Amino acid sequence: MRAMSWHHTSPYVLPRRRPVTAPPRRSRKTLIAAVGIGVALVLSGCDDSGGGGDEGARATKPAPSSKAPSTGESGSSSAPASAAADKPLVAGWQTQTRDEHHFRYDVPAKAARWKVLDPDVSLSYTDKNGKPIVVMTGAANYREGGCASAPNPKAFGEAGKGQLATVGTTGGGTDGTLQENARNWAGNWGFVAYGGADHKPRIEVSQAKPWKRNGIDGYTATAEVTVTHRPSPCVPPKAVVHSIAQKLPDGTMHGWVIYADQGVPHALTAAEIDKIMNTVRPTDG
Repeated sequence: MRAMSWHHTSPYVLPRRRPVTAPPRRSRKTLIAAVGIGVALVLSGCDDSGGGGDEGARATKPAPSSKAPSTGESGSSSAPASAAADKPLVAGWQTQTRDEHHFRYDVPAKAARWKVLDPDVSLSYTDKNGKPIVVMTGAANYREGGCASAPNPKAFGEAGKGQLATVGTTGGGTDGTLQENARNWAGNWGFVAYGGADHKPRIEVSQAKPWKRNGIDGYTATAEVTVTHRPSPCVPPKAVVHSIAQKLPDGTMHGWVIYADQGVPHALTAAEIDKIMNTVRPTDG
């Protein structure tokens, strides 16, 4: 498999969105935004901006002069599935389900420092205008609260707050091919999570290759990230991102993504990442 350079320009870009009024305070579903990335999204089929995918992004309007995390409500009409709705494929692990993206997966137990978030919690990076450019839901974090790091000093919220890996689901659009989306999801998350436009990391993304496991017939791609801005030893020198992309009968494409620090204490090994990836499966229906 030959690694290819990945560029954050593409004929496929997110559509321009109209401002949306923020939801009332009684909303319980949360969008965690890391602002100030300012990168053009390389996305062909991901519609997380509100065209039918993760609508947590559409329901958010960050304050113009504030850099505090924003709050939004997911537009999904289906109730989130309970983590107990499906037994984990690995005994003792925790199950996460995101019905909207038709993905279910497992991560190690709480004792191993893994935390499964509410399926509706959205993790997002936004551009300089406060608009989300990548969004994931159905997420889980590894080793929260550790050595805080932020390759992009303007990033806050989910990125660079101590976790060594994050997993989640994304997508919902129809543009591009499944192979393109697999590569773009891997490249985009590597770009924004490990520097963004202010401190662009060096990224190589593999060709997408078939992924046929546990009932998923899709593609996977890997991004190898070299971090260029390391203001402290907490910022990892390298990172890795893996994606799994699947296409539903309605033509929409959905992705599962894991991005993980490398070259720091307690970093996930390739074998540990593979074990998590091998639990990824479609939801019923």
